Amino acid sequence: MNSIEERLQSIEDRNARVETDKAWEVSWTRRLSIAIATYIIASIWLVIIEDTDPFLKALVPSVGYVLSTLSLPLIKRSWVRKNFSDGTI
Repeated sequence: MNSIEERLQSIEDRNARVETDKAWEVSWTRRLSIAIATYIIASIWLVIIEDTDPFLKALVPSVGYVLSTLSLPLIKRSWVRKNFSDGTI
C-alpha cells in the first residue's frame, strides 16, 4: 500500500496536470490554432469545389469558432448559477 506521502504526491501531480490542461483549453494559442486550421481546411475545400471567393468565405467558420469561444464563459456562468446554488460544480 502506498504511503500517505506517495498518495499526496500523486494527487498533487494529477492536480498540476489538470491545471495545465485547463490553461491550454482556454488559451489564445489553442483558439487561434484551431481557427487557423479551420480556415485552411475550409479554404482548401472551397477551392476544390470551385466556389467563388473561397478565401473570404473560409473566414466564416473560423471567425464563428473564435466568437463562440468568447461567449462560452458567459453561458457557463449562467448554467452554473442555474444548476448549482452554491456556484460550484
